[in-house]
Amino acid sequence: MTDPAIELNRVTLELGPRRLLDDVSFTVGNGEFIGVLGPNGAGKTTLMRALLGLVPPAHGTLRVLGQPVTRGHAAIGYMPQVRSTPAAQRLCGRDFVACAVDGHRWGITLARGRTRRAVDDALAIVGALALAGRPLAELSGGERQRLLLAQCLLGQPRLLLLDEPLISLDPNHQAGVVELVRRVQRQLGITVLFSAHELNPLLNAIDRVLYLGNGRAALGTVDEVITPPVLSRLYGAPIDVMRLAGRIFVMSGGVEIDKRDHAHEDDGGHSHSHSHSHSHSHSHSHSHSYQHSAAPGPGPDHLSMARQPDHALARRGIHDV
Repeated sequence: MTDPAIELNRVTLELGPRRLLDDVSFTVGNGEFIGVLGPNGAGKTTLMRALLGLVPPAHGTLRVLGQPVTRGHAAIGYMPQVRSTPAAQRLCGRDFVACAVDGHRWGITLARGRTRRAVDDALAIVGALALAGRPLAELSGGERQRLLLAQCLLGQPRLLLLDEPLISLDPNHQAGVVELVRRVQRQLGITVLFSAHELNPLLNAIDRVLYLGNGRAALGTVDEVITPPVLSRLYGAPIDVMRLAGRIFVMSGGVEIDKRDHAHEDDGGHSHSHSHSHSHSHSHSHSHSYQHSAAPGPGPDHLSMARQPDHALARRGIHDV
């Protein structure tokens, strides 16, 4: 029996005085594609940084790929929230990907003679060999995301942590990036955590959804997680869920949850802008609409809900962990 890709056992994560996750437990199986959702400040980025060994838990234990979390795990590929720097604009695609080699990528150092072959292999996997000689300044947002994904694949990782890779992309490019990640994930048989502030683009790709909020975490299929009892606990306010014409509408007080509540911010509530590297409680009166066509996941078909039990959930057979 193989170890799970990710295990959290009664984990508490704090950022300064703020408690982002409180006594949270869940398990992600090998080969799962998990969409990570939640309002600003819910802990999506901090969770990924904790899995990288960059944020130690205040309480509890984390294990990745069967081992205690350590910095520089070579089997983890990480794409942080990214803003291109002026210097990077002058690089061609191959050199940009190669920047992640020799210490710029978590846990990876390659002999110089192997670097070009490793870079070309990664470019081929993401279908970006045609971008190898083109400068970044000429590339679209979707093409740049292909190169960032190629960087993540250096070293043949078994786990990818992708933090908001759809930021600033139009719907067509969003769909292209999600399809690419899903194809690569299936081809390589790896586990993916893919955070986003909208579920819509991920619905046809993810196996399960991990929804964070109010110090809690709910992990399950879309049908299990996107429900009034679960989302009301995560938002700390009454939430309604409507399904209409193949879409899901998340409502608070009869009004859609405003997408601006999920604008691009880090878990500290500040605008987040930095160059990429790789793994080397509030209520709302607004809503999201979600296209509903997610396939059931390969992992355990139940909902993991952290913290204290909810009697309504218990009656439905959905339990806290």
